[in-house]
Amino acid sequence: MADGGVILDDPVEPMATARGLSYPLGTIPEPGEAIEAAPGVLWLRMPLPMALNHVNVYAIADGDGWVVVDTGLRTPDTVTAWEAVLAGPLGGRPVTRVICTHMHPDHIGLAGWLCERFDAPLLMTRLEYVTARMLIGDTGPAPDSGARFFRAAGWDEARIEKWRASYGLFAKGVAPLPPGYRRLSEGDVLTIGGDDWTILIGDGHSPEHACLWRRSDNVLISGDQLLPKISSNVSVWPTEPLADPLGDWMSSLDKLEQTLPADTFCLPGHGEPFTGVLPRIEALRRGHEVALKRLERTLRSPSRAVDGFSALFARPVGDGLYGMATGEAIAHLHYLERRGRAERQPDADGVDWWTLTSKESEA
Repeated sequence: MADGGVILDDPVEPMATARGLSYPLGTIPEPGEAIEAAPGVLWLRMPLPMALNHVNVYAIADGDGWVVVDTGLRTPDTVTAWEAVLAGPLGGRPVTRVICTHMHPDHIGLAGWLCERFDAPLLMTRLEYVTARMLIGDTGPAPDSGARFFRAAGWDEARIEKWRASYGLFAKGVAPLPPGYRRLSEGDVLTIGGDDWTILIGDGHSPEHACLWRRSDNVLISGDQLLPKISSNVSVWPTEPLADPLGDWMSSLDKLEQTLPADTFCLPGHGEPFTGVLPRIEALRRGHEVALKRLERTLRSPSRAVDGFSALFARPVGDGLYGMATGEAIAHLHYLERRGRAERQPDADGVDWWTLTSKESEA
């Protein structure tokens, strides 16, 4: 969210360029349709019932079947779209493996449904699979530790009660996962349809995010680790309240920059397939650095995490994004704290008040 947060798609023109990026495909698949994004790789779109109204999934030709990468959210509309895809563009051929880049519901929502339907194995990294299984089972009641976490960030009691009432929504968007999986790790090579795909692991947006890189023609299925028009949410959550995900995210950007060739063709989890990964990585890094500087100006006076929204986000934060915005604000504060640039002081009500360190204030 650091460079604008969730936005609706812009129209795509053939070879349109923006900020060093180009979008060579020029068209977008409707639900139930497919476009060949790269040799042997079909680009599908599944609907989402929110402002970010789609998630991209990919089907890679694999002999007599297909390897599916990500699946969409578990909703009736997504099931309908999948039925159309399976009967149409995928030609009734079976799904041989299901790969999920990470554990967010819009990416794993129908993984279990597809695995069961085709008796196909699920491939994920360990932390993504285990975290998903934990969250599916975490249906409530809402823990008091979570309420303390959000109170410390500056939430009032009415908002905390709304959070309590909605606790456990993760499982509603995700079909039950298989009881076992095949682990993906950094540097693993998967052979799909005679081609080798190398696993690259990122962090910050989710615990152990997997990207798939076909070195032979520099095609990268990036999930949410690299998006063309929005920056992935990087948040601290009550389950790991002292985490530094923005530090992890910045390190992951550095790794991708050092690994990927300039001509890499990126197939992202949202938005359109694009070239220009190196300018995009630099823009994402710069966006967070600018946001941190704006946040530091806010911290010249004692501030809560929620007081940092205007420094971090380009538009007002509504109820639907309040939790993600809070998590991202805390992530930026933790990043500054870990590097000696900010400090917190809890008050008698359990609210954290953040300020610049004395060294930074004098700078």
